[in-house]
Amino acid sequence: MESVVATLRAAGCVFAEEEAELIVSTASGPDEVARMVDERVSGLPLEQVLGWASFHGLRIAIDPDVFVPRRRTEHLVDEAIARCHPDAVVVDLCCGSGALGLAVATAVPGVSLYAADLHPAAVKNARRNLPPERVFEGDLYDALPPDLRGRVDILLANVPYVPTDDVRFLPAEARLHEPRLTLDGGADGLDLLRRVAAEATDWLAPGGPLLTEASAEQAPMAAEILATAGLRATISSDEHDFATTVIGTRDRSPREF
Repeated sequence: MESVVATLRAAGCVFAEEEAELIVSTASGPDEVARMVDERVSGLPLEQVLGWASFHGLRIAIDPDVFVPRRRTEHLVDEAIARCHPDAVVVDLCCGSGALGLAVATAVPGVSLYAADLHPAAVKNARRNLPPERVFEGDLYDALPPDLRGRVDILLANVPYVPTDDVRFLPAEARLHEPRLTLDGGADGLDLLRRVAAEATDWLAPGGPLLTEASAEQAPMAAEILATAGLRATISSDEHDFATTVIGTRDRSPREF
Protein backbone atom coordinates (compact mmCIF):
# COMPACT_ATOMS: atom_id res chain seq x y z
CA MET A 1 0.00 0.00 0.00
CA GLU A 2 2.79 2.46 0.89
CA SER A 3 4.40 2.08 -2.52
CA VAL A 4 1.06 2.70 -4.23
CA VAL A 5 0.54 5.85 -2.16
CA ALA A 6 4.06 7.06 -2.95
CA THR A 7 3.61 6.48 -6.69
CA LEU A 8 0.28 8.28 -6.78
CA ARG A 9 1.57 11.17 -4.69
CA ALA A 10 4.60 11.56 -6.97
CA ALA A 11 2.20 11.74 -9.93
CA GLY A 12 0.39 14.65 -8.30
CA CYS A 13 -2.67 12.88 -6.91
CA VAL A 14 -3.83 15.14 -4.07
CA PHE A 15 -5.76 12.39 -2.29
CA ALA A 16 -3.15 9.68 -2.80
CA GLU A 17 -3.98 7.73 0.38
CA GLU A 18 -7.71 7.54 -0.37
CA GLU A 19 -7.10 6.64 -4.02
CA ALA A 20 -4.60 3.95 -3.10
CA GLU A 21 -7.09 2.37 -0.70
CA LEU A 22 -9.80 2.33 -3.38
CA ILE A 23 -7.48 0.83 -5.98
CA VAL A 24 -6.18 -1.90 -3.67
CA SER A 25 -9.67 -2.79 -2.44
CA THR A 26 -11.08 -2.92 -5.99
CA ALA A 27 -8.27 -4.83 -7.72
CA SER A 28 -8.32 -8.62 -7.84
CA GLY A 29 -4.58 -8.94 -7.24
CA PRO A 30 -1.14 -7.31 -7.49
CA ASP A 31 -1.06 -7.34 -11.30
CA GLU A 32 -4.34 -5.46 -11.48
CA VAL A 33 -3.16 -3.02 -8.82
CA ALA A 34 -0.11 -2.27 -10.97
CA ARG A 35 -2.23 -1.78 -14.09
CA MET A 36 -4.67 0.51 -12.29
CA VAL A 37 -1.87 2.58 -10.79
CA ASP A 38 -0.28 2.98 -14.22
CA GLU A 39 -3.63 4.13 -15.65
CA ARG A 40 -4.13 6.63 -12.86
CA VAL A 41 -0.60 7.99 -13.20
CA SER A 42 -1.25 8.47 -16.92
CA GLY A 43 -4.12 10.80 -16.03
CA LEU A 44 -7.15 8.55 -16.43
CA PRO A 45 -9.96 9.63 -14.08
CA LEU A 46 -9.99 7.53 -10.92
CA GLU A 47 -13.55 6.35 -11.58
CA GLN A 48 -12.59 5.03 -15.01
CA VAL A 49 -9.58 3.31 -13.46
CA LEU A 50 -11.75 1.65 -10.80
CA GLY A 51 -14.61 0.92 -13.18
CA TRP A 52 -17.12 2.55 -10.85
CA ALA A 53 -18.08 5.84 -9.22
CA SER A 54 -19.73 6.55 -5.91
CA PHE A 55 -22.81 8.70 -6.52
CA HIS A 56 -25.69 9.43 -4.16
CA GLY A 57 -24.79 6.42 -2.05
CA LEU A 58 -24.69 4.07 -5.03
CA ARG A 59 -21.87 2.35 -6.88
CA ILE A 60 -22.27 3.27 -10.54
CA ALA A 61 -20.45 1.25 -13.22
CA ILE A 62 -18.25 3.57 -15.30
CA ASP A 63 -16.73 2.65 -18.66
CA PRO A 64 -13.87 4.40 -20.47
CA ASP A 65 -14.85 7.39 -22.64
CA VAL A 66 -17.93 8.11 -20.52
CA PHE A 67 -18.67 11.20 -18.45
CA VAL A 68 -18.01 10.66 -14.74
CA PRO A 69 -20.90 11.84 -12.51
CA ARG A 70 -19.86 14.67 -10.19
CA ARG A 71 -20.71 14.86 -6.53
CA ARG A 72 -22.21 18.33 -6.95
CA THR A 73 -24.88 16.82 -9.20
CA GLU A 74 -26.29 14.97 -6.19
CA HIS A 75 -27.97 18.32 -5.42
CA LEU A 76 -29.95 18.05 -8.67
CA VAL A 77 -30.93 14.50 -7.73
CA ASP A 78 -32.09 15.62 -4.27
CA GLU A 79 -34.26 18.31 -5.84
CA ALA A 80 -35.74 15.73 -8.22
CA ILE A 81 -36.46 13.25 -5.42
CA ALA A 82 -38.23 15.97 -3.43
CA ARG A 83 -40.60 16.47 -6.38
CA CYS A 84 -41.00 12.83 -7.37
CA HIS A 85 -43.97 10.67 -6.37
CA PRO A 86 -44.19 6.87 -6.35
CA ASP A 87 -44.94 5.44 -9.80
CA ALA A 88 -43.75 8.62 -11.52
CA VAL A 89 -42.45 8.58 -15.09
CA VAL A 90 -38.84 9.79 -14.96
CA VAL A 91 -36.68 10.56 -17.98
CA ASP A 92 -32.90 11.02 -17.81
CA LEU A 93 -31.79 12.91 -20.95
CA CYS A 94 -28.07 13.04 -21.76
CA CYS A 95 -27.92 10.22 -19.25
CA GLY A 96 -24.24 9.29 -19.53
CA SER A 97 -23.77 6.35 -17.19
CA GLY A 98 -27.39 6.60 -16.03
CA ALA A 99 -26.34 7.71 -12.55
CA LEU A 100 -28.97 10.42 -12.08
CA GLY A 101 -31.91 8.30 -13.15
CA LEU A 102 -30.74 5.34 -11.10
CA ALA A 103 -30.40 7.52 -7.99
CA VAL A 104 -33.94 8.85 -8.34
CA ALA A 105 -35.40 5.43 -9.11
CA THR A 106 -33.60 3.93 -6.11
CA ALA A 107 -34.94 6.57 -3.75
CA VAL A 108 -38.56 6.63 -4.96
CA PRO A 109 -40.48 3.33 -5.20
CA GLY A 110 -42.23 2.29 -8.36
CA VAL A 111 -40.63 4.84 -10.68
CA SER A 112 -40.83 4.12 -14.41
CA LEU A 113 -37.40 5.20 -15.62
CA TYR A 114 -36.32 5.93 -19.18
CA ALA A 115 -32.90 7.20 -20.26
CA ALA A 116 -31.35 8.43 -23.48
CA ASP A 117 -28.00 9.62 -24.79
CA LEU A 118 -26.48 10.43 -28.16
CA HIS A 119 -23.08 8.88 -27.36
CA PRO A 120 -22.94 5.11 -28.08
CA ALA A 121 -20.41 4.47 -25.30
CA ALA A 122 -22.72 6.19 -22.80
CA VAL A 123 -25.71 4.16 -23.95
CA LYS A 124 -23.72 0.94 -23.56
CA ASN A 125 -22.60 2.04 -20.09
CA ALA A 126 -26.09 3.10 -18.99
CA ARG A 127 -27.44 -0.29 -20.02
CA ARG A 128 -25.10 -1.82 -17.42
CA ASN A 129 -26.65 0.31 -14.69
CA LEU A 130 -30.29 0.44 -15.81
CA PRO A 131 -32.74 -1.99 -17.40
CA PRO A 132 -31.26 -2.09 -20.92
CA GLU A 133 -34.63 -2.00 -22.65
CA ARG A 134 -35.26 1.42 -21.05
CA VAL A 135 -32.08 3.05 -22.40
CA PHE A 136 -32.28 4.60 -25.86
CA GLU A 137 -29.71 5.99 -28.26
CA GLY A 138 -30.45 9.19 -30.13
CA ASP A 139 -30.61 12.97 -30.09
CA LEU A 140 -32.53 14.21 -27.03
CA TYR A 141 -36.29 13.63 -27.31
CA ASP A 142 -35.94 11.89 -30.69
CA ALA A 143 -34.60 8.87 -28.82
CA LEU A 144 -37.63 8.50 -26.55
CA PRO A 145 -40.73 6.37 -27.12
CA PRO A 146 -43.39 8.71 -28.57
CA ASP A 147 -45.99 7.58 -26.03
CA LEU A 148 -44.06 9.39 -23.30
CA ARG A 149 -45.01 12.75 -24.80
CA GLY A 150 -46.98 14.72 -22.22
CA ARG A 151 -46.48 12.04 -19.52
CA VAL A 152 -43.04 12.79 -18.07
CA ASP A 153 -43.35 13.64 -14.36
CA ILE A 154 -39.63 14.31 -13.80
CA LEU A 155 -37.25 15.35 -16.58
CA LEU A 156 -33.56 15.16 -15.65
CA ALA A 157 -31.34 16.99 -18.12
CA ASN A 158 -27.75 17.27 -16.93
CA VAL A 159 -26.66 18.76 -20.24
CA PRO A 160 -23.11 19.99 -20.92
CA TYR A 161 -22.76 23.63 -19.85
CA VAL A 162 -19.09 24.57 -20.09
CA PRO A 163 -18.64 27.44 -22.59
CA THR A 164 -16.56 26.35 -25.57
CA ASP A 165 -13.72 28.77 -24.82
CA ASP A 166 -13.50 27.48 -21.24
CA VAL A 167 -13.14 23.78 -22.04
CA ARG A 168 -9.36 24.22 -22.29
CA PHE A 169 -9.28 25.27 -18.62
CA LEU A 170 -10.87 22.06 -17.35
CA PRO A 171 -8.72 19.55 -15.43
CA ALA A 172 -6.73 17.33 -17.78
CA GLU A 173 -8.48 14.15 -16.64
CA ALA A 174 -11.81 15.59 -17.82
CA ARG A 175 -10.48 17.42 -20.87
CA LEU A 176 -8.48 14.46 -22.18
CA HIS A 177 -10.51 11.45 -21.06
CA GLU A 178 -14.16 12.45 -21.21
CA PRO A 179 -15.94 13.02 -24.53
CA ARG A 180 -15.97 16.68 -25.52
CA LEU A 181 -19.67 16.49 -26.38
CA THR A 182 -20.37 15.83 -22.68
CA LEU A 183 -18.54 19.00 -21.64
CA ASP A 184 -18.90 21.64 -24.37
CA GLY A 185 -22.13 23.61 -24.10
CA GLY A 186 -21.48 26.06 -26.94
CA ALA A 187 -20.52 29.73 -26.91
CA ASP A 188 -22.24 30.57 -23.61
CA GLY A 189 -22.57 26.99 -22.37
CA LEU A 190 -26.34 26.92 -22.78
CA ASP A 191 -26.89 25.76 -26.36
CA LEU A 192 -28.13 22.29 -25.48
CA LEU A 193 -30.32 23.61 -22.67
CA ARG A 194 -32.09 25.82 -25.19
CA ARG A 195 -32.90 22.74 -27.28
CA VAL A 196 -34.11 20.78 -24.26
CA ALA A 197 -36.24 23.68 -23.02
CA ALA A 198 -37.82 24.34 -26.41
CA GLU A 199 -39.69 21.01 -26.38
CA ALA A 200 -40.02 20.46 -22.64
CA THR A 201 -43.68 21.49 -22.36
CA ASP A 202 -44.56 18.93 -25.05
CA TRP A 203 -43.07 16.09 -23.00
CA LEU A 204 -43.69 17.10 -19.39
CA ALA A 205 -46.89 16.12 -17.62
CA PRO A 206 -48.81 19.02 -16.07
CA GLY A 207 -46.92 20.11 -12.97
CA GLY A 208 -43.80 18.20 -14.02
CA PRO A 209 -40.36 19.79 -13.56
CA LEU A 210 -37.30 19.90 -15.79
CA LEU A 211 -34.12 19.91 -13.69
CA THR A 212 -30.75 20.95 -15.05
CA GLU A 213 -27.37 21.98 -13.70
CA ALA A 214 -25.55 25.25 -14.38
CA SER A 215 -22.80 27.35 -12.93
CA ALA A 216 -23.83 30.02 -10.44
CA GLU A 217 -23.00 32.67 -13.04
CA GLN A 218 -25.09 30.99 -15.74
CA ALA A 219 -28.10 30.24 -13.56
CA PRO A 220 -30.05 33.50 -14.17
CA MET A 221 -29.69 33.11 -17.94
CA ALA A 222 -30.61 29.41 -17.72
CA ALA A 223 -33.71 30.33 -15.73
CA GLU A 224 -34.64 32.90 -18.37
CA ILE A 225 -34.31 30.23 -21.08
CA LEU A 226 -36.72 27.98 -19.18
CA ALA A 227 -39.16 30.84 -18.59
CA THR A 228 -39.10 31.78 -22.28
CA ALA A 229 -39.99 28.16 -23.06
CA GLY A 230 -43.13 28.46 -20.91
CA LEU A 231 -41.86 26.96 -17.66
CA ARG A 232 -41.94 28.45 -14.16
CA ALA A 233 -38.25 28.81 -13.35
CA THR A 234 -36.54 28.65 -9.98
CA ILE A 235 -32.91 28.35 -8.89
CA SER A 236 -31.67 26.15 -6.05
CA SER A 237 -28.09 26.28 -4.76
CA ASP A 238 -25.93 24.29 -2.37
CA GLU A 239 -22.92 26.40 -1.42
CA HIS A 240 -21.23 23.49 0.37
CA ASP A 241 -20.92 21.47 -2.84
CA PHE A 242 -20.79 24.50 -5.18
CA ALA A 243 -23.92 23.15 -6.86
CA THR A 244 -26.59 25.07 -8.72
CA THR A 245 -29.76 23.46 -10.05
CA VAL A 246 -32.18 25.32 -12.29
CA ILE A 247 -35.73 24.01 -12.28
CA GLY A 248 -38.46 24.75 -14.80
CA THR A 249 -41.96 23.48 -14.02
CA ARG A 250 -44.81 23.06 -16.44
CA ASP A 251 -47.95 24.75 -15.13
CA ARG A 252 -51.05 22.71 -14.44
CA SER A 253 -54.20 23.51 -16.39
CA PRO A 254 -56.92 25.24 -14.35
CA ARG A 255 -59.00 22.08 -13.99
CA GLU A 256 -56.02 20.25 -12.46
CA PHE A 257 -55.65 22.55 -9.46
